[in-house]
Amino acid sequence: MALKALVRKNLSVFFFLGCIIQLSAQQSDSLSHQFLMNIEIRPRAEYTSNYVLSPNDSIDPYFYITQRNRISMQYSRKKWFIKSDLQEIHLWDQNNEFSKVGSINFYQLFVETRLKSFNIRLGRQSVLLDNGRLFSDAPWAQQGRAHEGIRIMKSATYFSNDFFFLFTRNYNQEFEPTYSPVASNKYKYLFVNNFSYNSNKYFSFNSLNAIDFLEDVSSGALYTRATTGGRIEFKKKQWYYTLNSYVQFGRNQKGQKLFAYYFQPEIKLSLLKSTWRLGAEIISGSSSNLSSDNSGDFDVLYGVTWKFNGNMNVFTRFPNDVKGKGLVNPYLFTVIPVSSKLSLRSDFHLFYTQYPLLNNLGQETTKFLGFENDISLKYTPVKELEINYAFSFYKSTDTMKYLPKIQDENKLALWSYLMVSYSFNAVNSKHYKH
Repeated sequence: MALKALVRKNLSVFFFLGCIIQLSAQQSDSLSHQFLMNIEIRPRAEYTSNYVLSPNDSIDPYFYITQRNRISMQYSRKKWFIKSDLQEIHLWDQNNEFSKVGSINFYQLFVETRLKSFNIRLGRQSVLLDNGRLFSDAPWAQQGRAHEGIRIMKSATYFSNDFFFLFTRNYNQEFEPTYSPVASNKYKYLFVNNFSYNSNKYFSFNSLNAIDFLEDVSSGALYTRATTGGRIEFKKKQWYYTLNSYVQFGRNQKGQKLFAYYFQPEIKLSLLKSTWRLGAEIISGSSSNLSSDNSGDFDVLYGVTWKFNGNMNVFTRFPNDVKGKGLVNPYLFTVIPVSSKLSLRSDFHLFYTQYPLLNNLGQETTKFLGFENDISLKYTPVKELEINYAFSFYKSTDTMKYLPKIQDENKLALWSYLMVSYSFNAVNSKHYKH
């Protein structure tokens, strides 16, 4: 029944895509075409202790297994192609005697043109822009992240320029929203422009501008929020320098007047047997001096947090996970390739609030929240198989008792996972007409 409901929800999309394909096919019958089918099986076991990570909110320690089964298909001709990624998320945990389906959904379902001047992508699609800080396809999450709408793409030798017109709608409620690729999107409408320039030598530049329209669930009011900024990169021999910065203004989902900012300076040194990245993230928050009608809370939009703020995702929902006080996160990342198939990585984070939290007596607490260390291994024995293992721990300060993630601030919070990804091409069929 759930699968039938899913298909009914997408009938209008299929019909529209079919019309476009039919029109294109009339012009390209004499051209070659290709059908590709890829199958991916990705189970992952996770263990948590002393901190809250969805889907666990009460049991400690907690062990559970998720698995993503994805069938990706692409049919292409000279001037267009259509792509679909149908996935099923399966769950096993100690709250259920048997396994259950977390979600059956399309991760992607779109049609795209292949023209010389510009191209259009229409439908549900993943969006990865720049380094993934504000817009990411969330590859580590089993469900991934996708958006629905239109993408207009223009590219040349040194630059690319993309426009997005995206929206959300009432999605299928048969499955858990946690495992939907689109249910976490907060906007009603979203407009994005992403411009990138790359000199192919020492300098590159990315500009990102987004306007999202946010709906107040209680009142139904629609508020407008803008995010603008970009990132510059310089490369010289083994050295790499970058600065990522954005400002955010307008009104947030609560209707508060918003002015917030984000900075990320970083320097990277690439040696023969290791890579070192030293940097910091500054995500602005709200001072206690601000009135209730104003906010300084920067929202990281639709990017990923584990890549920047630690694998444990202690701080992932802004501003909730820091109670609107902002986050300052100095970090040091080290990658050591042990062999062509095995690599070792260590990520070290320090965490501070930008403004102090208040204790139960209304007194200011220390800004230092603790530190996290993530150690991970990536092993690729063959092209189709990838094995990832990670172990992370978070050492809290007393201030963490006022935030919602650590259960006992006097103990280490632990998280570990083992993930196996097996992906192979089941069909790769090419046809030519002479």
